[in-house]
Amino acid sequence: MRWQGNRESDNVEDRRGEGGGGGGMPFGGIHLGIGGIVLVLLGSWVFHVNPLTVLSLLSGGGSAQTSQVAQDQPAPAPPANDQMSNFVRTVLASTEDVWTDIFQQNGQTYTAPKLVLYTSQYPTACGEGQAAMGPFYCSQDHKVYIDLDFYQMLRDQLGSPGEAAQAYVVAHEVGHHVQTLLGTTDKVEALREQESRVQANATSVRVELQADCYAGVWANHSQEQKHWFDDNDIPGILNAASHIGDDALQKSQGARVMPESFTHGTSAERVNWFKRGFANGRMADCDTFSASTL
Repeated sequence: MRWQGNRESDNVEDRRGEGGGGGGMPFGGIHLGIGGIVLVLLGSWVFHVNPLTVLSLLSGGGSAQTSQVAQDQPAPAPPANDQMSNFVRTVLASTEDVWTDIFQQNGQTYTAPKLVLYTSQYPTACGEGQAAMGPFYCSQDHKVYIDLDFYQMLRDQLGSPGEAAQAYVVAHEVGHHVQTLLGTTDKVEALREQESRVQANATSVRVELQADCYAGVWANHSQEQKHWFDDNDIPGILNAASHIGDDALQKSQGARVMPESFTHGTSAERVNWFKRGFANGRMADCDTFSASTL
């Protein structure tokens, strides 16, 4: 990606080194990050707990619980020479530009999320954020949280190197913010309260695939605006999406593939919905909830 020299967002809180609170498990309103899927599967295998039960809970299947958020003091800006934070600030700025334009075209106003950089763990309005969860979005405080060490996991453990894959991670979480602004998140949470576990899992899949599609919409518009993706960048994103499908993750852990327990979609589905959004850059192409097949 040719991202250097582009605008960097100021909607960033650098909370690295501040630490967290009680280490409690996060509950409602949180969208589990990509890295967390892998680690939850590993941990569930070790402790003989159904991994997708855990995944569903972490994806918002439990009752809402708010932790005490220790964010009284203003966060300093990331250091000017911190290249990794420069990168995520640049990607965040691009999502701001893209979604502001799209919302304006639809007669709406886009309110950008905050991006919180943290290390190890940090209290959020959705519960205690853990680095092991990977990047995640909290709908209760409208913030995206990321421990930048996750990108090493993305490269080394998930087989997804490259800056485009890293940008896709941020764009996916911002996609969840778009869902919140459009009222999709509230509707889904209300629906999930009436559903069985299997039905709630299926609903979660549609939520996650729509966020993938919104990431594709962003990639389409950001490329049109900045021409910053090289020939190998979009294939790099598709490679990342294929490595984080529920089926691929279960297979990688030597587990039996259990479609009824999927919460994020198969590798093929995640790739296809990103490609749908990227093809024409239209939000209308991202209606996973009306799709008869995924």
